[in-house]
Amino acid sequence: MPITVLLVDDEPLVRAGLRAVLEAQPDIEVVGEAADGAAVIPLVRQRRPDVVAMDVRMPLMDGIEATRAVLRTVHEPPKILVVTTFENDEYVYGALRAGADGFLLKRARPAEIVHAVRLVAEGDSLLFPAAVRQLAASYGRERDGSEARESLERAGLTEREADVLRLVARGLSNAEIAARLVVGTETVKSHVSSVLAKLGARDRTQAVIAAYESGFVSPG
Repeated sequence: MPITVLLVDDEPLVRAGLRAVLEAQPDIEVVGEAADGAAVIPLVRQRRPDVVAMDVRMPLMDGIEATRAVLRTVHEPPKILVVTTFENDEYVYGALRAGADGFLLKRARPAEIVHAVRLVAEGDSLLFPAAVRQLAASYGRERDGSEARESLERAGLTEREADVLRLVARGLSNAEIAARLVVGTETVKSHVSSVLAKLGARDRTQAVIAAYESGFVSPG
């Protein structure tokens, strides 16, 4: 089955460019387009995309609010890939905190766009881990981390789960974590799932944000 994608951007040329790049791939299908975040929920319910590629800045409802709305109201929501002009942008961090699974630069090369969609759809690796760490280090420190610290303490991670969270926060994939800890990939998947469940995190990106905001992982 192909990876199905919904494109959401107020610029028709951006949508056309993304559609051309993605539909050139045999395993990706664009199933719809929207010009504003306000139109996302009905389209998601109707088309059931695997991934929503969503502009972070739109006139009526921006990508942050649209992400929150989708995750709050849609059963089994799609992965959300925020599309942005600038990577070191507080809007991008806001979208990631709201539940977006990753972000993509509008100036990205075609191969990077395709890779981003596939990686977010699979969910076993962090997209652009260095950039996510930089965003978390830059904007996470500006927030009161007490809630994140309390959440992490309540999670009661085991020693091995704590090791896995540190490696996830460094951007390692499941296969890389398995090699580092000398365990099987399925074991790592089980640990990652347990960490996410205990943290109440939707995915690896939210787990990384929680790790930085709580001070569990330090920048650098």
